[in-house]
Amino acid sequence: MKYCFGKKLREIRKKKKITMKELSLKVGVSESLISQIETDKVSPAVDTLLRITHELNIDFEYLFKNYKKKSTINIIRKESRKIITDGPAKYELLSKIDSINKENTIEAYYLKLSPGKTRNSNNYGHPGRELGIIVEGIGKITVSGSTYSISKGDSVSFNSDEPHTLINTGETILKAYWITTPPKNF
Repeated sequence: MKYCFGKKLREIRKKKKITMKELSLKVGVSESLISQIETDKVSPAVDTLLRITHELNIDFEYLFKNYKKKSTINIIRKESRKIITDGPAKYELLSKIDSINKENTIEAYYLKLSPGKTRNSNNYGHPGRELGIIVEGIGKITVSGSTYSISKGDSVSFNSDEPHTLINTGETILKAYWITTPPKNF
C-alpha cells in the first residue's frame, strides 16, 4: 500500500503562502525533494516528514486519518450465545477473541452452576489465567489445595495451570462471569 499525503501537504503549504523554496530552507532539504513529496513521487524519511509537519503546523491525525485502522469488534447477541455444558456447569459464551495474536487472547462466559455441584479443572489445570466475578449465589473455590468462600460481588483470579475447583454451596444457582486467557476451547 502506498501512503499518499503529498496533496495535503501542498494544499496546506499554499494556504499558508509558503513557497517550496522557503519550506525547503526551513526543513533543510532540496526544493526538488519537497516537490517530489508533494506529488507523491517519493515518500519522505520520517525525520523529514516530522520537520515538514512541524514547519507547516500540521496535526498528524489530520495527515494520516485516511490510513487509520478500524478496530475489530465482536458482538454476540444474547439469543445467539453458544451454550456449552461441561459436566454440571453450563457456560454461555460471551466473547472469544483469539484471532489477533495468541498471547492476548481471551474467552468470556456467563457461568451457571447448580446447587451442590462442582466444576473442576483436571488435576493439572490448564495454561493461563482466570478471572471470575460472582453475580449470584455462594460457593467455595479451591486453588492448589487452599479453599476460599465466595459470594455475590466477589471476584477471584488465579493462575489456571494450578488445580482448581468451584463448588456451589448454596441453595440457588451460582452465577458468575468467567474470563480465561488463553481460551479453554471447549
